[in-house]
Amino acid sequence: MTLTPRKLNTYTMFKLPSAYFCGIRTKHIDNEKCIVGVKFKWINQNPFKSMFWAVQGMAAEFSTGALMISKIQESGKRISMLVTTNNATFTKKAIGKIKFTCNDGKAVDEVLKKAIETGEGQTLWMQSVGVNEEGVVVSTFNFEWSVKLKS
Repeated sequence: MTLTPRKLNTYTMFKLPSAYFCGIRTKHIDNEKCIVGVKFKWINQNPFKSMFWAVQGMAAEFSTGALMISKIQESGKRISMLVTTNNATFTKKAIGKIKFTCNDGKAVDEVLKKAIETGEGQTLWMQSVGVNEEGVVVSTFNFEWSVKLKS
């Protein structure tokens, strides 16, 4: 089954309702990248009239995780995945429409190939960059994903 933005958004609605109600939506996914958008609104604001950092984190993590899920499905193997570490940098107030883009599709291919070949757990740092409507970076998130072939 090929993952599409519509399928991912339906998944979010039923399995991750807090992300769905905050407005997190997948805009694009292919072999190379995943783009997830979120719009600043009342439900996802902080006291400083910008988007709450955790909402940005959910959108950023989903852009990396959706890409990982897509690649695992393509492999046809049973592989577990887990975020083990993350960090973030915030450079501008997040207001308006923010798009988080992860371009690590090729790196995911390599780490999954190694995990399948060796049978050992592997880790991979993936980055998601959030930009506003003017193209200005508002935040950058890094997630360390751990993957392991299930027995």
